[in-house]
Amino acid sequence: MDDEAILNLYRQRQNSALAETEAKYGRLCFSVADNILQNREDAEECVNDTWLHAWNAIPPEHPSVFSAWLSRVTRNLAISRLREIRALKRGGAEIPLVLEELSECIPGGVDPQKQAELRELSEAVNRFLAGLKPAERDVFVARYFYAASHAELSARTGWTLGKTKTVLRRTRLKLQKSLKEEGLC
Repeated sequence: MDDEAILNLYRQRQNSALAETEAKYGRLCFSVADNILQNREDAEECVNDTWLHAWNAIPPEHPSVFSAWLSRVTRNLAISRLREIRALKRGGAEIPLVLEELSECIPGGVDPQKQAELRELSEAVNRFLAGLKPAERDVFVARYFYAASHAELSARTGWTLGKTKTVLRRTRLKLQKSLKEEGLC
């Protein structure tokens, strides 16, 4: 079933919208959540929360790219869940490492007065990503949006672990340089 048909089921408040969404995007959303949380049960709970969020948000929202919208919702829910877990016990997962790696080139601190700057930063990052070679862009997005591990990226691309880390490091440096040239870093 295509995305528009699924979205129409949501607008008509048909329960089958949830089943169709899970059938088409369940593996994607689980992968996003599991990469962040590193725990099957928490990832499954996060995916279920994604379906609930979709049910409550559509309508009025009308996602133009449903898979990206679901991925973003899942990612945000997983990060929130990870923060809850880490508040209870200090533990690992890829997200802290991913955020630390990116902290070198992206300014931090989100406050309401910086909304315009954040929007400008987002546009600059999107322009930067559009200028990358497809393989570099895919690895960069998989690492820093989906929190894929270095090992997963190496397996996906066929690159050695060293090459994967080097490509990511060089891409981060290019991003930092690009943001500095635009006066955003």
